[in-house]
Amino acid sequence: MAQTKVLVADDDPNVREIISLYFSKQQIDLVVAGDGKQAIELMEKEAPDMVILDVMMPQMDGFEACREIRKKWDTPIIMLTAKDEEFDRVLGLELGADDYVTKPFSPRELVARIRAILRRMQPKAKAVEDVANPLTFDQLTIDLDKREVVAAGEKVSFRPKEFDLLVQMAKSPGSVFSREQLLELVWGFDYFGDVRTIDVHIKKIRQRLDKLPYECIHTVWGIGYKFGVDA
Repeated sequence: MAQTKVLVADDDPNVREIISLYFSKQQIDLVVAGDGKQAIELMEKEAPDMVILDVMMPQMDGFEACREIRKKWDTPIIMLTAKDEEFDRVLGLELGADDYVTKPFSPRELVARIRAILRRMQPKAKAVEDVANPLTFDQLTIDLDKREVVAAGEKVSFRPKEFDLLVQMAKSPGSVFSREQLLELVWGFDYFGDVRTIDVHIKKIRQRLDKLPYECIHTVWGIGYKFGVDA
């Protein structure tokens, strides 16, 4: 079985050394970069399975590197931040990061998060469900097999978890889901992040469907969200 290849971009040599020593024992191939600019160059050359970006780096910081990576690749990204502040966490998620780890961190926890994200990306056996395919709602069509969304006659690109989240709600129109329920249903029990992840992904879904003449995802204040089309 091929080893997992992880690109780590951090300007602190001590952090890179700690990660390198631990990864070598975990059957993880490590590719290192000293800044975001070098990380982008290595994305082209190495095609890693996972990217870990420190927020504070010279040349190009982690946020900018995340933004640039998302323009071309859908590779999972974990952000490393020395600040345990909500702004950093939410900004990273909005730019396309899949998770974040606050410094100082345990290498064991970092590896656990890497493996959890990669497990969630593996194809899952289809459950036997009495659900129509495609799901059609007036000017919105969701093809479950092709993982395609057509809104107002135009095909719209979704990142994997955005699509999964949309489908989870669209399969039960009118049902109210709490953030915790959606995390469990879409991300699974091994997710380490917080419920704000749901809010960020909902915001992205709404932006992608902004050509529709109606709102599809409705906020249920104090509880969570529900899917509903009122054309």
